[in-house]
Amino acid sequence: MDNPGAPAGEPKRSPRRGLHLFCPDRLVNSVLEIAPAELRQQGIRGIILDLDNTLVPWRREEISPDVMAWLTRLKSEGFQLCILSNSVLSRRSERIATLLGCPNVRQARKPRRQGFRRAMEAMGTTPAETAVIGDQMFTDILGGNRSGIYTIMVRPLHSREFLYTRLVSRPPERLLLRLFRRRGYL
Repeated sequence: MDNPGAPAGEPKRSPRRGLHLFCPDRLVNSVLEIAPAELRQQGIRGIILDLDNTLVPWRREEISPDVMAWLTRLKSEGFQLCILSNSVLSRRSERIATLLGCPNVRQARKPRRQGFRRAMEAMGTTPAETAVIGDQMFTDILGGNRSGIYTIMVRPLHSREFLYTRLVSRPPERLLLRLFRRRGYL
């Protein structure tokens, strides 16, 4: 089904409904598995990045050399980057965005669409040419799918995370991922 908001000639995504709102377009073990050529083939120009357990371990600022090299490669190949964070009090995401030389959207309130729209506005991209990469189904993937964005879910970098995420979000996330695999969506 066509996405009426996408400019002519760009890839179009079908609207998601029901459980499909929670299904990522792609599931990977690490951001390092995502090749720039793959993103370009999808028509992607801008990448919205989650921070905790996607780029850095939870509540940390140190980006591993491998992840930093991957981010540097994306930028050198012309991709726009933006960090999207639900953080309210911490300035950590701003410091990391400054280090990466990219915009940062705090207080995103993922999975609400507004933060994703602000990130696309900061990068100058449309939903059809934007991807979101994150480790959480109920924030990053749901918000990206609701916004019409190409969604890539990564396995969390570390098991240490916000208690609510570990106890409330992860169990149903595991069940849904199993269901999506069984049905051949992943």
